[in-house]
Amino acid sequence: MKTRHLFLLLFLFTGSAWAQPYSLVIKGGHLIDPKNNIDAVMDVAITDGKVVQVAKTIDAKQAKQVVDAKGMYVTPGLIDIHGHVFYGTEPNHYLSNGLVAVSPDGFTFRVGVTTIVDAGGAGWKSFETFKKNIIFTSKTRVLSFMNIVGAGMRGGVFEQDTTDMDPTMAAKVALENKNDVVGFKVAHFQGPSWAPVDHAVAAGKLADMPVMVDFGGNTPPLPLSELFMKHLRPGDIFTHAYTFLEGNVRETIVDEATKTVKPFVWEARKKGIVFDVGYGGASFNYSQAIPAIKAKFYPTTISTDLHTGSMNGSMKDMLSIMSKFVAMGEAIPSVIKASTWTPAQVIKRENLGHLSVGAIADVAIFSMRKGTFGFYDRAGYKMMAQQKFECEMTIKGGKIVYDLNGIGIANTQ
Repeated sequence: MKTRHLFLLLFLFTGSAWAQPYSLVIKGGHLIDPKNNIDAVMDVAITDGKVVQVAKTIDAKQAKQVVDAKGMYVTPGLIDIHGHVFYGTEPNHYLSNGLVAVSPDGFTFRVGVTTIVDAGGAGWKSFETFKKNIIFTSKTRVLSFMNIVGAGMRGGVFEQDTTDMDPTMAAKVALENKNDVVGFKVAHFQGPSWAPVDHAVAAGKLADMPVMVDFGGNTPPLPLSELFMKHLRPGDIFTHAYTFLEGNVRETIVDEATKTVKPFVWEARKKGIVFDVGYGGASFNYSQAIPAIKAKFYPTTISTDLHTGSMNGSMKDMLSIMSKFVAMGEAIPSVIKASTWTPAQVIKRENLGHLSVGAIADVAIFSMRKGTFGFYDRAGYKMMAQQKFECEMTIKGGKIVYDLNGIGIANTQ
């Protein structure tokens, strides 16, 4: 009798589990998954934090929870490879355990970002603090481009100190933390020396990791052609690609007089140099971006350079930048690719940025809000548009971490 009851309970349990094998199904959304060349209305099923099925139709009855994404875009979770999230309490530490950086979780999920890379906040001397305080405590996946300056992005004289640029120690700490470190960063150096770039590239070679360069300033400017063709390697990243700085301190990729992309820039792209937006507070100008996009010189990767200054200026967030590139004429699938699969490849995290079966279920769901919107740059140039991305839901590792309008909750009226 007991055996019979046991079999009955087992049947009821397995029957119930079989009836709902999926923890979550996203129904009816327009899936854009650049890695898999998908640009169509598809359903996505998730179980145990992984994508388990992608198909034209998945039975909603097989899911414990259903998300109605009809009329919305479904994409891999966005990857912002240039942010500043080494937030701390030190008033004079700028973006390294300081007050200008931001706490990641408050500024990522609400715009579809599931992975953010801190771009140079921590150097090898401060990385342990960054790891303990930020990486380990954040729900957002936080990675690091380690600053070639040991003290990190402290600002001022700290970032000019070439004696604190130690490729051997930087590479050592990066390799000891290779789950968290994706490369190296050089930034804000003022002067005619190539030493900061060369030190960062030396660390990159030792650790087999890419380098991100926020090219500093000098009068006259150091030539970009020399940076791209003689100092950087294929896969290294030139951030702030669409910047025009007054005062002739940094060369531009677009000739401001002729409004054409310079020939050596096309050659650098062929070589494999990555051109990253890195919008920032002072690092994006329509005078550079509009002619570049018109010539189909699209950014390799779209990123924010997120900090308290940029988010309250013309940058805003990832979706605002993505909307600007759509407004300038770049196709939506191309913009999505530059915000998902391509950055995953650039930072050598190919397990991210796509929704293949078996992949980590990081998902972003966007509506395209209609209206009249003004997108401006730091110089005051404004472009009007009739649509912009708005994040409806963000899913990290199969769990809903942001839901703007309750699309993951069944109607109760």
